[in-house]
Amino acid sequence: MQISIANLDIIIVAVLVLALGRFLNRRIAFLEKYNIPLAVTGGIVCSLFVLLLQAGWDIKVSFDLQLRDLFLLFFFSTIGLGAKLNTLAKGGKMLFLLTLVAALLLVAQNLAGIGVALLGGQAPGYGLLAGSVSFAGGHGTAIAWGQLASEAGLKGAMEFGIACATFGLIAGGLIGGPVGGWLIARHDLRPASGQESPVGEGAGEPGCREVHVDDVLGTLLALSVCVTAGEWVNQYLAGKGLSLPGFLTAMMVGIFITNTADALKHPLNRPAIDRAGELSLQLFLAMSLMSMDLMSMMNALGAILVMVLVQVAVVIVVAVFVVFRITGRNYDSAVMAAGFCGLGLGATPVAIANMTALTSKYGPSVQAFLVIPLIGAFFIDLLNAVVIKFFVALPFFGGS
Repeated sequence: MQISIANLDIIIVAVLVLALGRFLNRRIAFLEKYNIPLAVTGGIVCSLFVLLLQAGWDIKVSFDLQLRDLFLLFFFSTIGLGAKLNTLAKGGKMLFLLTLVAALLLVAQNLAGIGVALLGGQAPGYGLLAGSVSFAGGHGTAIAWGQLASEAGLKGAMEFGIACATFGLIAGGLIGGPVGGWLIARHDLRPASGQESPVGEGAGEPGCREVHVDDVLGTLLALSVCVTAGEWVNQYLAGKGLSLPGFLTAMMVGIFITNTADALKHPLNRPAIDRAGELSLQLFLAMSLMSMDLMSMMNALGAILVMVLVQVAVVIVVAVFVVFRITGRNYDSAVMAAGFCGLGLGATPVAIANMTALTSKYGPSVQAFLVIPLIGAFFIDLLNAVVIKFFVALPFFGGS
């Protein structure tokens, strides 16, 4: 029996999944204590239920994820619409340092993945797929490089990469909150006095008045323009031989729109943008996790779990002993460490979900929400492409 969930039905299911996540987090002390995002809790439970239906009653549930991909574009558009040029400069030294750490993480992930593959008697190509390709790179990078590896003779490469990316997404959402919460508790950290949450930042300014229906309509228009114009930019650049991910060009258009609006003395409403971003993020994560095809991953489950555990260890070491220390060992550092766990194992939305879970409990961190999204959106994918090509060019990949 086949059940297809498409169109607006997938939004209904996603909202119910988020409600389930909230219910479970409030009822189960472990989930609340370790700051597990709502979408992670509800999404995992939903995907396990779908697995049970398929295994026990041969009922297969499929999801149409076009709306999920649109919410991802909306989410990155809100990051662009919230990026003021006068505040981007504040990232300065911190942004530079964490970009270097991101490069270090990518190299460490690939060394760890290749090492595990060689110890297990597997081709090093599998190790690269279980390194920065699938974990820091996420599903898009895993599909792209997995297809190339399959064409080069690496059997099941794309499926293996997708499975690693999926479990990495789960792990990134599970460990970020506990790592950040542990650092906060261990060092008795508190938000810096005078910080305001991103939602309330600049309250009292013309662009940050109370949200009315006109503001909602204006935000919806801006998001639609970001996605559409971003696609135009992509098509133009593709014609010039440069291919960029759609979320990146949508975000770039958002940056242009918000700073042009400021220059014209007609700033966008920040609370409306923040609410749209939060909604898009939660729906994207819920749809991603509830639609996981766990059945197709069962055959390689053992190898995948070993790879995930190794990469979890690598990311935690980098987050705790490098990110936290070089960024000042303060509250912002702990929140950024939690975000870095999301970047290293899942994706930018997971990083922001981790940080949101922490800041909603302990207090705001403006610096973390400024720097981590910039690294995730701009720098880590570009660095990853360079690092992957470097490893692929190594002599021992000739036999993969």
